[in-house]
Amino acid sequence: MTDKEYGVIEEKQIQPKFPVRTLLRVPHKQGSLIVSRNAFGPNYFKDNIAEMQKSYCYPNTREVISFRKPTTAESISAAAYNFENFAKPEIFDPRWFQAGYMVRTQEGVFVNPLGSKGVPITDEKTLKSLLKSDRKVNGIYLLDNDMGFAPYDSFTRGVQDCDGFAQGGLARVLEHTPEKEAKQFKAIASPKLYKFGVNVWGFEEVKEPVLRVVCLGSYRNLGGGRLNVDGSWSGYYGYAFGVLNKDAEGVALEKMETKK
Repeated sequence: MTDKEYGVIEEKQIQPKFPVRTLLRVPHKQGSLIVSRNAFGPNYFKDNIAEMQKSYCYPNTREVISFRKPTTAESISAAAYNFENFAKPEIFDPRWFQAGYMVRTQEGVFVNPLGSKGVPITDEKTLKSLLKSDRKVNGIYLLDNDMGFAPYDSFTRGVQDCDGFAQGGLARVLEHTPEKEAKQFKAIASPKLYKFGVNVWGFEEVKEPVLRVVCLGSYRNLGGGRLNVDGSWSGYYGYAFGVLNKDAEGVALEKMETKK
């Protein structure tokens, strides 16, 4: 062989077929959840959902993956992980965080009111028929697929401290927890990060059910010193996390473990 035939063999760079999306594994209930490291947006919630469902590539393997819309409980878990360094400066401070769908009714708030085809249920009679006494836990109803119902008298509206909010029915139903305190929300709304507490607004009673998106952000008039929880809009121009579709979850977990 000649000298020209020796040396480093350069690896051919293969361009990914679809945009690359880094993944993030976070604690969720009694297990874990894999979400997109960078949230989708800024856009309206329905448009962010549409973006999640497109094709992407996993960084290491170039495997094609996609995401689905989150439930409120999944969104809160994704946002709560390393909140001070990730979601707060990247999403909550400059924009709005879209946690998920809810329906406001005369008597309370239904969260994740999705039917069998993933279409939000807005018929109050149908929603009420789902409420069974054996599904009521600490003043709220916890149903399947992270669906739940919090009566208005189970939570306080307006400005309140972190503990009061975390112990209220709204925080607990959004987090879909049977406990007496929403632990993920308590970490997010910590006085260390929001010294002026939490402001819950846009959750007034309505004559007819209205579909809304629960949005959270840092209260800008107070220099970001208050967590704002808003239920009045059909979807702020903001960000939402996508949850990795199940068919790619096993491979992603294996690759993430190998990388450690």
